Amino acid sequence: MSRFLLAALLLISPLALNAQTAKPATAPAPQPHPQVVLHTSQGDITMELYPDKSPKSVANFLQYVRDGFYSGTVMHRAILGYLVQGGLYTRDLQPKRTRSAIPSEADNGLSNLRGTVAVARGADPNSGTSQFFFNLVDNRRLDFVGNQSGLTWGYAVFGKVIKGMDVVDKIAGLPTRGLGPFSGDVPNPLVVIDGANVVGEEAPAAANSAAQPTAPAADKAAKSDKSHGKAKS
Repeated sequence: MSRFLLAALLLISPLALNAQTAKPATAPAPQPHPQVVLHTSQGDITMELYPDKSPKSVANFLQYVRDGFYSGTVMHRAILGYLVQGGLYTRDLQPKRTRSAIPSEADNGLSNLRGTVAVARGADPNSGTSQFFFNLVDNRRLDFVGNQSGLTWGYAVFGKVIKGMDVVDKIAGLPTRGLGPFSGDVPNPLVVIDGANVVGEEAPAAANSAAQPTAPAADKAAKSDKSHGKAKS
């Protein structure tokens, strides 16, 4: 019996030793937040995106960037002390055709503070497509309050400017005018996005910039409504 017991101990001992010396598995390193550079006629703007907080909004924005959609579009709306908006209209102020709208992620806990980037939309909280806006000040009135209506839903923050906020401020300080379908707030001269790329990825080829009809809500986005705190698409 003692020989069988000794043999069993000899088999078990190496396993026990390995268990004692094995190092605990290390958790995977957190993935860095993706960064996107907008190359505009007024200078470059670099944004850090938050896929952990706004996965749908970030994925949507990155797809437009990788498709070259933003090349040749303009910042069509600038209101000093409020926001700068763009991402849909061509130099001729014609809307481009977009992909389907995405669900709002405004309830992600992120606030519309100065320098943040948010999804622009129409009255329907779930109508955001390609448009985005930069907050020039702390626009907390644009934050999520509740899901009772489009007004209380707020606007989904999905990133922040980490370099080039001076460019955003410069755009906001340009004279504005009414032009095309817009009654006002169009920067003069037009601020054109020459291209956009994800940092670390090859810049995409410019997409076809021919204007295409888009959803009717996008045309209504042209109107400014600072008094009600709206950042329409």
